[in-house]
Amino acid sequence: MWTCIDQKTKLLPSFLIGKRSADNARRFLMDVAGRLVIPKPHASDAHAFALGTYKPVVQISADRFPAYPEAVDLAFGAHAKFGTIQKEYRNAKQIYTPSEMVGTKRTGIRGIEPREERTICTSHVERLNGTQRVFMKRLNRLTYCFSKKLRNLEAAFAMFAAYYNYCWQTRKPGKSGSKRPTPAMMNGLAGHVWSFDELFDAILGGFKDGPER
Repeated sequence: MWTCIDQKTKLLPSFLIGKRSADNARRFLMDVAGRLVIPKPHASDAHAFALGTYKPVVQISADRFPAYPEAVDLAFGAHAKFGTIQKEYRNAKQIYTPSEMVGTKRTGIRGIEPREERTICTSHVERLNGTQRVFMKRLNRLTYCFSKKLRNLEAAFAMFAAYYNYCWQTRKPGKSGSKRPTPAMMNGLAGHVWSFDELFDAILGGFKDGPER
């Protein structure tokens, strides 16, 4: 299950259900790039990715999966800063017991200077993984509350992603307990917090002429 999240607004702009392969890494990141505003190339631009001539529009943090560097370069070119983080654990082989993280190694791959390596972080998307497991029973460990059909998994996660973006309000940092606008509101995709009924009607609106549509 491939997911990504915007660190500031918590928007989940894209996801992909499929094997952890280089092909899916390319497909996923091409889809993510297609949902961002990236400057169009112009004849007056410097060529060959000359240093200092392309302005990054996003910073991407990921784990050390070998397929990511090529996929990020293919999808974003020089318009993205990219870094990886490798977390080191102790007692990682104990089944169903939380492992103890004892260290991290951050590496800037493109556009991230050594003094900026502390900004490489995957904690937000890891927290999203926990939210997914809470919202979707089929993702809980040791559960059998799900269908094994791939199509059903894709449909269930698509519904979760829509609910998370348009209906769910994350809490503001600190101890106030107050809620932030939804990710869709913070990105200008919606003007109010959607109810589930509103989301449900919007999704099924495309099926008014029958399920074949």
